Amino acid sequence: MTVVRGAHEAHGATFESVADGRALPVDYGRSERTARAVRNGVGVTEAAYGVLEVTGDDRVEYVDNVLSNRVPTEDGAGCHALLLDAQGKIRADVSVYNAGERLLLFFPPGVVEDIAAEWREKVFVQDVSMRVATAEFGVFGVHGPNATEKIASVLSGVSTPDERYGFVRGNVGDAGANIVRTDAPMGEESYEVVCAADDAQSAFDSLLHHGLNAVPFGRRTWRELTLEAGTPLFDSEMAGELPNVLGLRNALDFEKGCYVGQEVVSRVENVGRPSRRLVGLRPETRPAAGAAVFDGDSAVGEVTRAVRSPTLEKPIALALVEWDAPEDLSVRADGDEVPAPVEALPFVEGSERSARLPSY
Repeated sequence: MTVVRGAHEAHGATFESVADGRALPVDYGRSERTARAVRNGVGVTEAAYGVLEVTGDDRVEYVDNVLSNRVPTEDGAGCHALLLDAQGKIRADVSVYNAGERLLLFFPPGVVEDIAAEWREKVFVQDVSMRVATAEFGVFGVHGPNATEKIASVLSGVSTPDERYGFVRGNVGDAGANIVRTDAPMGEESYEVVCAADDAQSAFDSLLHHGLNAVPFGRRTWRELTLEAGTPLFDSEMAGELPNVLGLRNALDFEKGCYVGQEVVSRVENVGRPSRRLVGLRPETRPAAGAAVFDGDSAVGEVTRAVRSPTLEKPIALALVEWDAPEDLSVRADGDEVPAPVEALPFVEGSERSARLPSY
């Protein structure tokens, strides 16, 4: 359940369930108008994560050994990383923050309990403990070209963080909070405000109503604007894929040691191009996720996500296609085969570029 359901309902929210059973806002009505308000100003959304707290003297070494990126050693620093399986495929993406005497790891919903149990079984002589802490936090995303101005207008005691995945400790209204500068998944300036669940109502109210005005938005707008920005998401693009296929760079450190999954990814990188790539399509009609992508009569891939872009007012899609697929493609939509030419990502240029934008 959302930590501030009553506040969402007061703004007319409808809800949908995420992978761990929580209900979060999907939209507040007039979604295209909301999306444009975020693109032109700033919006606030409640984020869904499974949170793992890792403590003990060996916490950094342990987590660093199982993730694809270098875990920061300094308080107030963070990174985006991947948890890979033995075949080098993505089991989860995770944001890792060094919070002094503990690491906080933010996973997609629905995976943290299993990962915590698995990691606990692999602890032997190391001084490290894991605890699922999802229910203890509220997390709100602040996105848009005016996001920095918005945060500055409600933040007291400290300045906004400069570096991506860096965070500062301050107050948002009456709530103590950590303010993280994120990797611009919607192609706009972006932050996350992390607070205690008991302080979430105060933080959410301040983010919406104090200082610079902001609009609330839900998961529908999140999916639409991250697609416009060319950002792969865990549920639709990342899960079960090789990072190289998705062109992910910000979550990988090829020079660090890691377990066998990282070695597989490194070998693929050294051999050359992957077998497939993630591309943007501009179909004439919006296809469904999973729709086949064709080069003439030959199927060369499938759509991972498609929306009607609220900014462009046209259908757009992401698709995984064969590496050497041409630019002139088509898709199956509403029972018909319609043109769907490849288009360079991002579809929409915002105030920042997403750090997850595919790069090959």
